[in-house]
Amino acid sequence: MTNELVEKWKMIVDFVSENFEKKPDLNAMLYLIGIRELGSINEGKFAKDEKVLLMHIAVCKILSYSGHYVLDGFDEFGWPQWKLLKPLPRFDMFEQELFMKQHIIEYFEREEIINFNNNIQ
Repeated sequence: MTNELVEKWKMIVDFVSENFEKKPDLNAMLYLIGIRELGSINEGKFAKDEKVLLMHIAVCKILSYSGHYVLDGFDEFGWPQWKLLKPLPRFDMFEQELFMKQHIIEYFEREEIINFNNNIQ
């Protein structure tokens, strides 16, 4: 990761840590993005299978930026449904984590959650 990406990733981790009082790992980031994309918070806790679906929603959303997925509509419960447009590249675990982090950074930029321009030196 370049120094700029490392700084941006740290800013995202710090932002989430401050707002949720817990340092997030990659899965927690995807879970939070999934909840945000769903647009509603379950009154109770999400079931295990729903948590997996929330992470899938997040993965599809962030990978839509690089043309891998497109939103295909919503199911009868209002959950987004995604269509795979092009296969994902084959990566080892390190490369896959980097790929996901780059896309999460792009998500935070595009969704204007964090203004990186004012904070990157």
